Amino acid sequence: LKNLITYSPNHLFTRKYASLVQLVERRSPKPDVEGSSPSGREFKRKTKMIDSENSMPAWLENTTNSVKTYFRGVRSEWGKISWPEKRQVVVETVFVIAIVFVFTVAVYLMDIIFKGILGLIK
Repeated sequence: LKNLITYSPNHLFTRKYASLVQLVERRSPKPDVEGSSPSGREFKRKTKMIDSENSMPAWLENTTNSVKTYFRGVRSEWGKISWPEKRQVVVETVFVIAIVFVFTVAVYLMDIIFKGILGLIK
């Protein structure tokens, strides 16, 4: 049968005849797959009832699984890190402390200079 589409004032387009495939009820070949198959939906409902009696709520289980997966990823990435040698860490730490000290002294000297200049204005 052909699909004949007609214009209707109530509906933009309506099908006058449905195709033969649309008239046949579709069933999933797998009973545990939810879809147009009523038996699939029933199986899913029974499974949920059994699971709800014996385990924690689905949202809590999903959250727990997500956290476990995250920390597994962290552990695997932790091994990929190339850590610097001790000497390099010490040298760079001393370098940072020296720079902070130099900038602190520079700001202190600028503070004294500007105080002196502003003291002359009064």
